[in-house]
Amino acid sequence: MRASSCAFAGLVRGLFFVLLLGFMAVAQAQDKGLLWKLEAPGGKTSYLFGTMHSDDRRVTDFPPSVMKALLDSDVFLMELQPPQDPSVYLMKEGRLDHMLTEQEFVEVIKLADFHSMHTDIATTMKPWLLAAIFDLPKPQTPYSQDAMLMSLAHGKSKTVRALESVEEHFGVLDSFSIEDQLVMLRAVLKRSPQQRERNFEELVKTYLSGDLDRIIEVNARTSGDMLPEELWARILKKLLDERNVRMAERIVLQANENSVFVAVGAAHLPGDGGLLARLRSAGYQVTPVR
Repeated sequence: MRASSCAFAGLVRGLFFVLLLGFMAVAQAQDKGLLWKLEAPGGKTSYLFGTMHSDDRRVTDFPPSVMKALLDSDVFLMELQPPQDPSVYLMKEGRLDHMLTEQEFVEVIKLADFHSMHTDIATTMKPWLLAAIFDLPKPQTPYSQDAMLMSLAHGKSKTVRALESVEEHFGVLDSFSIEDQLVMLRAVLKRSPQQRERNFEELVKTYLSGDLDRIIEVNARTSGDMLPEELWARILKKLLDERNVRMAERIVLQANENSVFVAVGAAHLPGDGGLLARLRSAGYQVTPVR
């Protein structure tokens, strides 16, 4: 089975956005802002930008400070470069029409059509990824914030690197059982289009405010409340706690050698275990760029 390049661009955008599901619901972040200057003990200056993995024009209209930071950097560092192998999106075995009720599967097909996704792809796609895509508005362009920044970096002849391999990135939610993934999918299927749109609008406005505390609160309410508490806790651990350790280590390795512009989901910035705190602990002076 093969999807069009446009369809898979939408899937990548949905994959990136799912990481917003991992806002740390219990952290008490004191920092405010999306763009941060990282000054290394050795003197190199880098930048960390918290993204919202969406193609909404309100978040892809980058302020001059972001563009300047990107231009001033030598290396663009993102979470993941788009996978070249479409099989990473699909279950190794099984079909959703054999796992869901008839009514649930009808809703899957309806949402797949809304997102311009072929029925065969939706039927065999990993449930966690479908949940992420279906919880978003219909994509308007092939370019999320991250993809647009990557394109800009390529256009300025910057070196582009990823913080995670495809195996590491997909392995985060692939590690959950199919049963857990179906719980995630069913939670999204139960939401009305109006609910999904309201939640997205609230998240966009909160993201643009740069208030990390508020972002955490909003996402915990709109995403965490729809899942069993125990499952939500495991998602947080996998999506944030474990990945933040790995990301911080790799940012430091890159920033020690080059001036880098790091683009990661805003969820990774705040809290005691967030990237801002971890980079400070590594000796970096971390300050917001207004």
